[in-house]
Amino acid sequence: MDATGACIIIGGGLAGLSAALALAPAPVILVSKARLGTEASSVLAQGGVAASVGPDDDLALHLADTLKAGDGLCDAVAAKAILAAAPAAIENLVKLGAPFDRDAEGRLMLGLEAAHSRRRIVHAGGDGSGREIMRAMIARARNTPSITFLEGVEAHRLIIEDGAVAGLVAEAEGEPLLIACNHVVIATGGVGGLYLHGTNPAGSFGSGLALAARAGAEMADLEFVQFHPTALDSDDFPLKLISETVRGEGAILVDERGHRFMAQTPGKELAPRDIVARAVFAQLAAGHRVFLDAREAVGSHFAEKFPAITGFCHAVGIDPATQPIPIRPAAHYHMGGIKVDLAGRSSIEGLWACGEAACTGLHGANRLASNSLLEAIVCGGFVAESVAAASPTRRRKLSGEAAQIVPQNPAPVRKIMSRAVGVLRERDGLRQAAGALLALSRTDATASDAASVGLMIAVAALKRQESRGAHARTDYPGLAAAPRRTTLRLDEAVRAAEEFLPEMAD
Repeated sequence: MDATGACIIIGGGLAGLSAALALAPAPVILVSKARLGTEASSVLAQGGVAASVGPDDDLALHLADTLKAGDGLCDAVAAKAILAAAPAAIENLVKLGAPFDRDAEGRLMLGLEAAHSRRRIVHAGGDGSGREIMRAMIARARNTPSITFLEGVEAHRLIIEDGAVAGLVAEAEGEPLLIACNHVVIATGGVGGLYLHGTNPAGSFGSGLALAARAGAEMADLEFVQFHPTALDSDDFPLKLISETVRGEGAILVDERGHRFMAQTPGKELAPRDIVARAVFAQLAAGHRVFLDAREAVGSHFAEKFPAITGFCHAVGIDPATQPIPIRPAAHYHMGGIKVDLAGRSSIEGLWACGEAACTGLHGANRLASNSLLEAIVCGGFVAESVAAASPTRRRKLSGEAAQIVPQNPAPVRKIMSRAVGVLRERDGLRQAAGALLALSRTDATASDAASVGLMIAVAALKRQESRGAHARTDYPGLAAAPRRTTLRLDEAVRAAEEFLPEMAD
């Protein structure tokens, strides 16, 4: 398939759709391994989009909250540029048909989430923001003639010629599909599928990171995996999320005895997510159960305010209006990813990334709640501008044939990652995990992509000998003297992990 005149976007979530719509009327081919709207993390988002649109809010306050949550590792220039674009992004979403919640006077209703100093979460459908925004975006995209959809098609490998993108190997109905192209945007989401307990779809195991890493792209801040502190504790995969906005309305965290264990913590239940997640994890590790209790704060209004969460709870026999909700931490968002500049350009010519698969530096060591949908929308637009302005690339002749397609299965990686690269980490566990993941990547072809991504995360976590943001080392509980970002390539991670392979036989 010759697509050298079009931009290939891999991923049908909010970031990919934003880039595709912003590129119109330039030709775009959007590759999605599932039908649009069925498996994207964006659909599951509950809280909404963070934007300084309230009368008591402004860019400086939003930026200050973002930098504080990022624990010294945000790229302040990138953060300011992305946050400054938030009000216009909301206006554009309204034009696209996003049905944001409004009060009786027609003003946007604004929610409060952890570590925000103002109410600035623009939401839709109460706690169904992602679903409603995606519904509007998908409808507009399907009615945009310049966008061609390849649904049910999974990207497997990038083809690099002379240091630049020349093509893509994909799978369509079990058969290899070779696509000649010069411009590729990776917008494949996060890595929650690498863990036993996650809130992302099972297929979100870093496939886009594997694509870029195997092509030689540089990664950044991979060790920073945010664990949402309040996922509904059940046997489901993924776990259903109990949005932070529930705590924003006054719900509290208690153990099975009714003890409010965060009462003395600064910020209490609305402390930054990493702090709350570690507190919940500590309670579970001590043998307690943990519950989110909204009975007094929300009570009989729960179903009205949080209809989706009410449905999740009812499905497991819980009435959140009259009963506390059992919760546990779950892998939720990856601050790290493919290292890109503000325009979304990676270290490889012709390869861009946006959304959760990219690392712009906005989130630093710990993402501020609801900055994720904002980044997907805004940076999808930034990437589109960069792709549109890119110099015409000479057509490269693809060498060789499409490699054999191997279906990918992240299941063998989940126990390794959850045990050693989860909420709390330490040197010996990380070394063993790195060795095990390297061995798995070499012996189980079906787990090779997930194992390679897990390997890079484990090695990055080993390199960061401190506790900062979402990365907590029990053997290095303090902050390093100076904040620094981690950059890594796959071959570097492999060389580092080879030192630990002999330990696996001991």
